[in-house]
Amino acid sequence: MKGKVSLQTKILVLIISLVVMITLLLTGIFSYYEFNDTKKEIGEKALESANVITRLPTLINAFYTEQPEQIIQPLIEEIIQYTGAEFIVVGNTDSIRYAHPDPNKIGEKMVGGDNDQALIHGEAYISEAVGSLGPSLRGKAPIIGMNGEIVGIVSVGFMIQDIQSIIYKRLLKISQTSLAVNLIGILGGILLTRNIRKDTMGLEPYEIAGLFRERDAILSSVHEGIIAVNQKGEISLMNNSAKKLAGSCEEGTLSFEQMFPHIDRNRIIEEANGLKNIETTVNERNVIVNSTTMMEDEEVVGAVVSFRDKTDLKELVNTLSEVRKYSEDLRAQTHEYTNKLYVISGLLQLGNFDEAIELIQTESEITKNQNRILFEQIKDPTIQAIVLGKIGLASENKIDLIIEPNCNLDKVPDFIEPAQLITIIGNLLDNAIEAVKGIPHGRVVFSATDLGNDIVVEVSNNGEIIPDNIMMQLFQRGFSTKQKQGRGYGLSIVKDTLDDLNGQIIVQNQPIGGVVFSIFIPKYQHLSEKKGV
Repeated sequence: MKGKVSLQTKILVLIISLVVMITLLLTGIFSYYEFNDTKKEIGEKALESANVITRLPTLINAFYTEQPEQIIQPLIEEIIQYTGAEFIVVGNTDSIRYAHPDPNKIGEKMVGGDNDQALIHGEAYISEAVGSLGPSLRGKAPIIGMNGEIVGIVSVGFMIQDIQSIIYKRLLKISQTSLAVNLIGILGGILLTRNIRKDTMGLEPYEIAGLFRERDAILSSVHEGIIAVNQKGEISLMNNSAKKLAGSCEEGTLSFEQMFPHIDRNRIIEEANGLKNIETTVNERNVIVNSTTMMEDEEVVGAVVSFRDKTDLKELVNTLSEVRKYSEDLRAQTHEYTNKLYVISGLLQLGNFDEAIELIQTESEITKNQNRILFEQIKDPTIQAIVLGKIGLASENKIDLIIEPNCNLDKVPDFIEPAQLITIIGNLLDNAIEAVKGIPHGRVVFSATDLGNDIVVEVSNNGEIIPDNIMMQLFQRGFSTKQKQGRGYGLSIVKDTLDDLNGQIIVQNQPIGGVVFSIFIPKYQHLSEKKGV
C-alpha cells in the first residue's frame, strides 16, 4: 500500500538508530574519561619524576658550587633519556635555568609564571602552562638544600600536543571498536527483521489487522460452529455459533474431549483428509462434524473443526417440505372446489335450483368471511399463504379450519424470517389437523394478534387432551405420540425456533376437550429476555 513504511524498515531503522546513538553516547563518555585519565596519568608521571630528581644528591650538591649548570645540565640530559619526558628544566630560587633542552636558554629566566607554589610554599604539584617550548603539562617540585632550605626547582614536562596525539591514538582504537559494534548491531537488526517477516509470513501489521477483521466477520457470519484445536486438544478459537451450541463457553475453558466426548482427538490430528460428516452429540444436540488439519513446515499443528446442529438441517428439509405441502394443499383446495362445482352443476341439471342456490350462498358466505378475516385483518402475506394452504388441507380431510373473527395482525417485523413463520405456524396447524383427523366434526381454530409488545398466535383443536406425563415430553427431540419412526421433530423445531426469537410457547388442555397452543414472540428485538416454556 502506497505511503506506508514496512515493518521491516521501521524495526531496522529503530535498531540502527538505537545502536548508533548508544554507541556514540558511550564513546563520548569513554573518550571524556580517557582524556582526563591520560592527562592525569602523564601529569602524575611528570610529578613523580620531578620528585625523584629533586632528591638526587648530585643535583643538590651542584647548587653549592660556583657554576651549577656545568654539573646539572649533563646530569639532566642523561636522566631525560630514561623518563620519556619532553623536557626537564632545573632552576634556582630566582627561576634562572641551570638545565634546559636548549642549552642556549640556560641562564635565562623560566617562562610560565607557575613556580611560586614550589619556590615560596615548598609544594610539589602539576601545572599546565605555556613555556618556551609551547603549551605543556608539567610536574614541579622544590629542591631542598642541605640545611632544609629551598634552593631551586625541577620542572618535568610533556608537551600538550604530544599528550593529544596519545589520546587521539587511544580514541582511534575506541572508534574502531564502536564501528565494529555498530556493524554487528546493524547485522543483528537485519537478521531480526528478516526473522520477524518470516514469522508474519511476509505480511505487514495493517495487513494482519485487516485479515483479523475479515476472519472475525467471516466467523461471525457463518451459522456452522467452527473451532480451532491445537495438538494438545486445547480449543484456541470458537465462533459465536460454536459457543451457542456448546453452551456459551469461552476459548481456553473447554477441551476437545469435553466438547466431543465421543470422538477421539487423535483422529482429527492423524487423519490427513480429516473427518467427513461424522454424527455425534454436543451439549445434548445431534450435530454433523467435519474437520481439516492445520499444517506448518509439513507438520500437523492442529485442526479446524466445523459442526452444525442436525436440527438445522431438519429445519431446512421441513421448510422445503412445508412449501411442497402448500402446493399440495392448494391443489387439494382446488380439487375440493371442483367437486363442489360438479355438485352445483348436477343440482342445476336436475332442476333443484333452490338447493343449488343455497349451496352457493353457504359456500360464498363461508369463503367471504374467511377471506375478509384472512386478507383484511391479517396483513402479513406469509401468514396469509400458510393459513390459506392449511384451509385447503383441512377441507380435504373434512375438518373445519376456522379463523377467529377477532384476528388483527399487521405485517410481522423484518427480523422474523418467513422460514421461521413457516416452521412455527405450519407445524402447529399440521399437528392440530392431525389431532382431529377421523373424529366427527373435527375443528381447528386459528387466531393471531399483535396488540401489546408481543405477536400472539393461538391454534386450538377439539381433539383429545394431552396427559400430564406426555405434556412434559412434547418438546423433546424424537418424541411423538404416534410412535412412528421419523416423527417427533416438529414441536422440538418449533421450540428451538422460538428460542432463537426469544419467544415462548404454552400448551393447555381445554375444559371442553381439545388442546390450545399459544405462542408469544416479542415484536422488538430489544425485548430479548427469554421467557422459556
